[in-house]
Formats: sequence, C-alpha cells, structure tokens
Amino acid sequence: MLFTDLQLIEPILKALKKEGYEKPTPIQQKAIPSILEGKDLLGTAQTGTGKTAAFAIPMLQNLSKNNNNHHHIKALILTPTRELAIQIEESFKAYGANLDLRTKVIFGGVKQGSQEQAIKRGVDILVATPGRLLDFISQGIVKLNQLEIFVLDEADRMLDMGFVHDVKRIIKYLPAKRQTLFFSATFPTEIESLSNSILNNPVKVEVAAVSSTADTINQKVYFVKKDDKIDLLTHVLQEDISESVLVFARTKHGSDKIVRKLKSSNISAEAIHGNKSQNARQTALSNFKSGRTRILVATDIAARGIDIDELKHVINYELSDVSETYVHRIGRTGRAGAEGSSISFVDELDLLNLKNTEKLIGKKIPVIKDHPYHPENLVAEKRDSNNKSFVPRPKANTGFSKPKNKGFSRHN
Repeated sequence: MLFTDLQLIEPILKALKKEGYEKPTPIQQKAIPSILEGKDLLGTAQTGTGKTAAFAIPMLQNLSKNNNNHHHIKALILTPTRELAIQIEESFKAYGANLDLRTKVIFGGVKQGSQEQAIKRGVDILVATPGRLLDFISQGIVKLNQLEIFVLDEADRMLDMGFVHDVKRIIKYLPAKRQTLFFSATFPTEIESLSNSILNNPVKVEVAAVSSTADTINQKVYFVKKDDKIDLLTHVLQEDISESVLVFARTKHGSDKIVRKLKSSNISAEAIHGNKSQNARQTALSNFKSGRTRILVATDIAARGIDIDELKHVINYELSDVSETYVHRIGRTGRAGAEGSSISFVDELDLLNLKNTEKLIGKKIPVIKDHPYHPENLVAEKRDSNNKSFVPRPKANTGFSKPKNKGFSRHN
C-alpha cells in the first residue's frame, strides 16, 4: 500500500513526498481511514511505529475542509513532555506545509509571552503539555469550547508522570460533541477506565505490544564492571562506532558526568535532562540532529520524546529498573522499518534488570565478549524489597562465617 491509496488530498501527498514518505506503516494504514471518517480511535502502538503521522495526516485533511478562519482552536493534542510536544508540532507543520492551518505548541518551563501572543493571533491546532494548558485556560487565554478533535497521546506516560488528574480536569473543558483519539503503549486499569469514559464506540487499532522490540534493531549486551563503564563507552565510541549515538543514563547527575568524561577524550557530547533549561535542551537536541554534537546523553524524560531521522545507534549506559523503558529507549532507533543497533552495558547492579527485561521481551539478548573490559563473571547485587541496591553495613567480627550472596550470577 502507498499513501496515494489512502484518499489523501494533493497538498498533503505533496508534503509527504517532500518528507520522503511513500508507504504508510501498519498503524498508519489502519488508523488513517477511520480518522478520516470522523470515528473515535483507541490506538495501542510501540514507539517508533509512525503513530504521530497516523493521527496528524487525517486530522489535517479533515480540518482543512471547513477552515474559514483561525479564530478558535479546532484541535488539541495533549502530550506529557515538552520534547514530545515540540516533535508533534514539527510533524503537523511538515505534513500541513501546503495547507492554511496554523499550529502552535505550548509548554511550561519558559515565559508564556510568545506562546500567549501566538494564540491571540489565531491557532487552529494546539499541541500542549497539561500544566501550561491549564494555566492558559485559567487565565482565559485558551478556550476549547469549539474544539472538534481531541488527541490524548502517551496516556500511560501521563499516568507515570502524575498528570492523569490534570487530564481529567482538561477534559471537562471540552465540548461533548467531538472526535477523540486516544493512544497508549500500555493499558493499566486507570488508563483503561479513562479511555472508556471519553471515547464513543471507538475503532481499536493495535500494532505490536509494548513488550516487543522491532526486528530491525540489532540488540547486544556488553558485560562490564561498574567502574569500567565510562572507559568502555569511550572505547566503543572511538573504536567501534563512528556515527552519532544516543546514550541513556539513569540520572541527571550521571548524564552530566558522562558528558564531562567524553569531552575530556575529545568526543563531542551534550546532555539533555530535566535540570536543563528549555532553551539548553532544544539547543542540545538541535546540535545533535544537525551533527554538530556527535553524542547526546539523555535521561528517560527523553525516551519517548526524541524523534531523529536515521538514528542508527542507542547505548544504554545503565538499564532502567522499569523493564518497559528498555523498549522505549531502543525504539529511538530502527524506526519505521529502518535498521538500528542497541548496546546495553550491564554491570552487577544491572543484572536483575537484564533478567527482567529479557523476560518482558521474550528473548535473550546476545552477549558480546569481544571488548577489553569483559569480566569473567558478574554477580548480582542484593536488592531490598523496593528493588533497590542493598549494601549491608560492616559488622563486628562475631566468629560466624559470611553468608553466601543469594543474588544470581551470569557467567560468560
């Protein structure tokens, strides 16, 4: 199937051709016809499946039909992070380049002046994060009483970040008669309840469960002692990979430390995380996309918000305690059928996370021993009941023998 088979109007087809789009992904094939018909939609899709285009393209076509003025907001896309909101705005502008529709993104962390002025000049499609949107509603800057289409994107991420109550407040401002598109990678009870309350006889579209990883991604594990990780990363970036790499770190402090170490080895790198200003984050992302910066080190706030064409390599400097995060991280590469590569550094602390990740995705990730920091074996550190690393305090010598470590080991 081609995009030309989906009954899209010529201005959109022209824009898609310019972007290099020819064949729709599975979720686009399934979602676009139903959205064009004005139906509510419940979508389940893993990251990197082309979900944004699946709702943006038909929305643009439907909105262009009756676009007589820019005096009221016709569509709202609600999304959890600033990075993702910006990416969605860019997609709408790209696909709608030949249409007379205005798109604007609003988010917190920056002064509201320019965002407020843009809305007052007239906006058809608003992309927003919950906090800033509620601020603008309370100030009377944004009115949603004439909204035609509402998109709730990354609903499960909204739950993780504590935004569900804000989402419910926003929904109260929407007109009862509207088209609603609901997307979530997973459906815990609260998200399922929310979807049932706002959707009207929706078409259900499901493309690959969140527990699956794209077949186009070559996944590898490198065992390494914790103290050798930065040296291994430097080695890989100097000897094995010459292209741009997205590196995921567990903490903000850790990501800054990695950047300092890489720079000391003359490897250009920048960090992107929650402590950075919005301008700094956007500058770092822009530098990475353009190739001015070779390595971008990110915390998980960026796991679903960074969309970079033809990114070939992702490195998990540390594995997350949440197994599903692995799927979202490596989904930054191997997008829309392209080939990609992911490398996960696994130390003593990461062994349990590796075990849980492999259980989730249903397969063993191959271990690569051919690197200078491969240890003979690793023994998982003990964990407390909250799944955190536990190192007991030293005790006085009582004459009793030291108990054996009950963690599992991985020998290679």
